[in-house]
Amino acid sequence: MPTYILLSKLTEAGRKTVKKKPARTKEVNKEIEAMGGKVLAQYAVLGPYDYVSVVEARDNETIARISMELGSRGTVEIMTLAAVNL
Repeated sequence: MPTYILLSKLTEAGRKTVKKKPARTKEVNKEIEAMGGKVLAQYAVLGPYDYVSVVEARDNETIARISMELGSRGTVEIMTLAAVNL
């Protein structure tokens, strides 16, 4: 299955949500699985992004739908990259 890297930056609303409910990140991972993806790894990082997630999905359309759905909520901005195994 293709692998994708999601670079996520929380919005102000997203930071408030995670502060109030730290387990929200794990809930979102379950939602990703329900939409056809599988979170292989996830890291909170320092720098311009808040999270780096490694996700498998069937195809570009599936990962695009996942990114758009999560981004449309207004709590996170996502840059999605296709990863190539070398």
